[in-house]
Amino acid sequence: MTGRRVLRLISAAVAVPGLAYGTFAGLTWLRYGRTRPGEQAADELLDRVLPNAEVDECHEIRVAAPPRVTLDVAKALDLQKSPLVGVIFNLRTLPSRLRGQPVRASSSPGLLAETEALGWGLLTEDPDREIVMGAVTQPWKPVVKFQALPPAEFAAFQAPGYAKIAWTLAAEPLNDGGAVFQTRTRVATTDPEARRLFRRYWSLLSAGILVIRYEALRLVKAEAERKNQGGVHGVD
Repeated sequence: MTGRRVLRLISAAVAVPGLAYGTFAGLTWLRYGRTRPGEQAADELLDRVLPNAEVDECHEIRVAAPPRVTLDVAKALDLQKSPLVGVIFNLRTLPSRLRGQPVRASSSPGLLAETEALGWGLLTEDPDREIVMGAVTQPWKPVVKFQALPPAEFAAFQAPGYAKIAWTLAAEPLNDGGAVFQTRTRVATTDPEARRLFRRYWSLLSAGILVIRYEALRLVKAEAERKNQGGVHGVD
C-alpha cells in the first residue's frame, strides 16, 4: 500500500467522525430552546423547581429490579469505573490540564456524593422513587463552579449571566416488580447573553454528555439486576 493511499485512509477515518460530530452539533444548535409543553412526560417534582426549560433531555431503560434497589444503585454509581467515561472526561479536562490546572481525582464516592461535593444540591425527592438535584452555574467558563440553592430560591433565581440546571434520578415501578430507570436534565438561562453562551456550549459538548447518560443507564441496569438476581423476572 502506497504512502498516499495510507494518507487517504487516515484522512477518511478522521473526516467521517468529524462530519458526524459537526452534523450533531449543528442540529443541536438549531433545535436548542424548542421544547414544547407536553413533549415530554410530566414530572411533578421537577416541575416544582424548573417548570420551563430551554433543554429538556430524558433517557430511560427497563430494569429487572425494584425501584428502590434501582434508585439506590444509581445514587451510588461510580461512573469513573467506565473506560468510556474516562476517555470523555480526559478529553473534556485536557485544556485545563494543559494549562496546569488541577482536575478532580478519578476515584468516586458515588454519583450523588460526588456531585454534592462539586456544589450541586438536593432540590426535592421522593426517597423511594426520585431525587432532583440542581445548581446555578456558568458551564461555558474555563473553570466551572456549581452553586446549590434552597428549592424556592432556585426556582425564583434570575440573576443575569447564569444557567439553572436540574437533573433527576428516578425509578418508576412496573407491574412485574421491575422498574423503568430514568434520568432527566433541564436547563434554563437567566438572560439572552447566558442563553447565547449556553447554546454554544451545549451544541459543542452535549454529544459527550449524552454518551455519559447512556453509559449510566447501562451501568445502573447491570448493577441493579446483579444485586436483585433471582428477584424479578420478565423484564427485557
